[in-house]
Order: sequence, then C-alpha cells, then structure tokens
Amino acid sequence: MSRSTNELVVKMKRIAAPGAAVLATVLAATTIFSHTGVHAAGNVSSPLDDQSVSSLVALDNAVESVAARVSPAVVNVAVTSRGSSEHETADGQEQDQQQTLPPGIAQFFGGQMPRQQQPQQQQIEHGIGSGVIISPDGYIVTNNHVVDGAVQMRVTLNDRRIMTAKLIGVDKLTDLAVIKIDAKNLPSLSWGDSTLLHPGQTVLAFGSPFGYFQDSVTRGIVSAINRQNPYSDDARKPGGFIQVDAAINPGNSGGALVNAHGELVGIPNSIITNSGSFAGVGFAIPAQIARNVTEQLIKNGTVHHGYVGIAMNDVTPANASFFHLEEAKGAIVAQVTPDSPASRAGLQQGDVISKLNGTTVVNDSALQVAVSQIAPGTTISLGILRNGTPQTVSLKVGEYQANKDVATNEDGSSAQGGKLGLAVADLTPDIRQQLGVPSEVHGAAIERVRPASPAEDAALAPGDVILEVNRQKVGSAEQFVSAIHANASGKDLLLTVWSKGNASFRVVHPDQAG
Repeated sequence: MSRSTNELVVKMKRIAAPGAAVLATVLAATTIFSHTGVHAAGNVSSPLDDQSVSSLVALDNAVESVAARVSPAVVNVAVTSRGSSEHETADGQEQDQQQTLPPGIAQFFGGQMPRQQQPQQQQIEHGIGSGVIISPDGYIVTNNHVVDGAVQMRVTLNDRRIMTAKLIGVDKLTDLAVIKIDAKNLPSLSWGDSTLLHPGQTVLAFGSPFGYFQDSVTRGIVSAINRQNPYSDDARKPGGFIQVDAAINPGNSGGALVNAHGELVGIPNSIITNSGSFAGVGFAIPAQIARNVTEQLIKNGTVHHGYVGIAMNDVTPANASFFHLEEAKGAIVAQVTPDSPASRAGLQQGDVISKLNGTTVVNDSALQVAVSQIAPGTTISLGILRNGTPQTVSLKVGEYQANKDVATNEDGSSAQGGKLGLAVADLTPDIRQQLGVPSEVHGAAIERVRPASPAEDAALAPGDVILEVNRQKVGSAEQFVSAIHANASGKDLLLTVWSKGNASFRVVHPDQAG
C-alpha cells in the first residue's frame, strides 16, 4: 500500500527514551499516586447516591444507549495487499525505498522505479482498519488508504463472524472506499447531517485502535468544523473536515463518528501527532462529503467531482480591506488555471467569490466542498466582487481527475472507459528537462505504471510521452484522460508513444485490467 492501512498520520516524529529512565518515571508516578490516593480515600465516608449525581448518571445512560446502538454496525477490516516500492517517512510522506533514480528524477515518477528496474515480485503486506455498515445487505464504508492495493479483505463483525469482502469502488480524492460482504439483515447506521455540527457538541468515535481493540468507543467534543484537509499532499482535495478531541488512534481509520442520536456524521481519517498515536487532535471526513461519495460508488463504481480550476484563499480581517470588503467572508481567487472552466468563464486573480447559486460562500473550504459535489457539466452562477464591484459569472463545471489516474473500481471498468493502470502528468518545462524530451514533442508524460496492468503489457513505462490516442493528438494530461473516457468501454486503444528518442504505436487492451 502507498501509505499505512492502519492510519493516515499527518505528522509523525519518532522519539525514544532510555528504558531505565522511563521505568524510573513510571515507578515514581506510581508511588506518588499511591500516597495521594490513600490520603484522599481517608476523607471519603460513603459513595454519593444517584440523586446527588443525577446529571452525570443521565449522561452515562445516554452514552451507553448510543454505544449499544452503534457498536454492532462498526467492523474490523483486515487487509492483505500487494507491497509497494514506497514507504512512509517519519513525517507521513512517501519516499522511494530504492535510491536508483538519478537526483531530480524520482519526483516525476511518484517514487516508482522505471519498469525495467522494478523487482519481479511484490511483497505482501497486512494492515487493519475499521469500517461502518451502512445498509442491512452488507455495504460498508471505510477509507481508501485502508484497502489500497488489497488482494484480500476480511471483515470481522461485532458478533465475531469473519467474512470475505469485495471492493465496490474507491475515491482517492476524498480517501473513501466502499466494500461489501454477502450478508442480510445486518445492523447498520443511518447518515446524519454534518452541516449541523457545532464546536462543543458531543461526539463518539468507534473503531479498532491499533487493530486489536475492536468495539472501542471514545467520547469527546467537536473541536472545530470546516478544517482544511490535514493531509495536504494536494491542495485541491476537499476540506470541510471535522476536528475532534475524541481519541482516534492507528486502526480507527474508516470507523464511525456519531452524534448524540447515533447518526453517522463523519468517518475518522487522520490525526496530527508527534508520537504516532493520538495527541488530542483528530479529523473525520464529514458526512456531507462521505454520503455523496459513497452513494456514487455504490451506484456507479466511480465518482465524478466538479472542477473549476482555481486556487483560493480565505477572506480574513487582515486582508479584507485590500479587496474592498466590509466583511471577512468569501473566497479569494489566488490563481486561475489556464484552459480551465474558470479561465473560460473570465474569472481573474483577485476576484472574491461571495455566492454560489445564490448561497453565501463562507470561506474557501466551504466553496471547495460544494463545487466538488456538483456534477460535471452543470452550469453554476458565481457572485463575485471585482475591485469591490459586484458581478455575476456563469460557469460550466468541469470534471476533476485525481492525479490524472485512469482507475476506478474492482474490475477496472468505469462509465467512460477501461482502466489502463497508469498515471500521467502535463509535460511541464521541468519535466521536459528532466526527461530530456525535445521541445517539438508534445503530449502527456507517464508518471507511473501499475505492474501486471494493460499499460505494462503494452510496454509503456514511466518517462514515456503519449502523443496521440486513436490517431488524435493530445497536448496535456487532461486531454489524454478525456480521450480515454471517450473511448468505448472495453475497446482497444491505439497510442502513439515517444520513448527514448523514437515514436511508436502501442495497442492497449483495457478489458484485461485486473
């Protein structure tokens, strides 16, 4: 797997202390506790009755009722996966284990070695996470990083039954996945409305911390809402995260975050930590995002996210006056991607987006989440302020391609075309220089090729440049993906490929993806 299946850790710093020093500290703490405990006990004559602590007893009863309702629907997910040539570093980022690529080249291959240098056999890895049953017939939502690369998934239910699961679909952009077990009349959770959450509200987190302690529940509060995506390897990933202080540890990924009614309001996803374990700051994907993605995966096996092509910043009290704003609300357009829906609609750097289809835009995170859930091809209305002057812009939403990766569900099919098993990127000046591609060559550079995929069968490799798809020129990664999606499902593709100074034709058979 490309990252830990147990927990997506945002920041990890490994620390160590001499064993004797730790033991001495523990013994000292135990001694102090013992002495103070005996002293305190001498002042207690009898326990308090229920009436004296009625509020606390009522709270306990309420939490116990929610836990009894939710626990049966939370499962343990054990995964056997294909190993990868990558591993996580102490700060949660991935690096190539094999230092065989020249300096400056590895970043363009996603940490993967060129095909001819890859090991012939992949290692098998094991990981454990959590999942939530969302329908009585066995659909389970979890994190993509829990099941990434899985060749086998086994689900342990609350009643200790163990069942084999199959993959329904994944969405790398939101780090969500849906798996299914063959069962009926299962306990399941209903979705709650995460937009109604407020800081200070009580929430409970359920899962299998460290993979061994199934049926664990922790209680806490909502610390904040609408947080940016804490795993910031791609600024275009939707934010809107729920920050909680309910304990979340490795193995809780994919579990349940519920409100006082036992409704599923979030999927625990990541933590910020210096030790690798919970440090008081946990994050969950809000139900507002998770439900939409899950329903699309169940229905279609893939997800289509809206895309406008802008980078944004929040309006703050510090910068509002520079944009002639009276209130610190809205999203500032920091950059407009060339040849994107935003550029075609005439959006400009410095525009402040204040409304989306008539609804007030609070900040850039809220706008990002809203746009990502709009179906590509939909025309939207943006209320903007340009140098303080209100304007309205109509924009046709495009489709976001996460990592330009043509990959969707278990059998490799999608609504637009087959899975090729490769990822591509724009042929930027930096990449062109690193790969030694002449200025007259235009197309999409191959970043990664999945082993045993149709792309590998066609002898495609990282560093190759795709010039044409079915005799039609492609000038960017986006054009390449569009051409693949336009190809009939399962139909062979003819690619014109530049490799090592020469161009050649390659036939790819998408229906052979597995």
